[in-house]
Amino acid sequence: MKNTERLKKNSDFARIYRKGRFFPGKYLVLYLLSNNTEINRLGVSVSKKIGKSVKRNRVKRLIRESYRLLEPFIPVGLDIVITARKVDTTYSFADIMKEMKFLFKKAGAFDREKWDTSGNS
Repeated sequence: MKNTERLKKNSDFARIYRKGRFFPGKYLVLYLLSNNTEINRLGVSVSKKIGKSVKRNRVKRLIRESYRLLEPFIPVGLDIVITARKVDTTYSFADIMKEMKFLFKKAGAFDREKWDTSGNS
């Protein structure tokens, strides 16, 4: 993730939850807030309701990897928090990737022209 730093402070998460826009999906909730810098900052939040630490860490890895693949198509200057929702099924990489792409499109933070010219669908 070359244009992205990680969000770690609780105060940053709280500010984004309070002031940012949110976009809910089946598996994830996306929170966005402009940060007026030349980098994106990403925070991933997975509740203990999801499962024990092994499952939570797997979900976090899936989210970060999906973001890494979508990063070139996301404009810079955003604070992003992605929160996993509790679902009855297991999280698969394809489901997370598809939902993240959908949520970024819904938020208007996805460059479709770059995506189309890169040969992806």
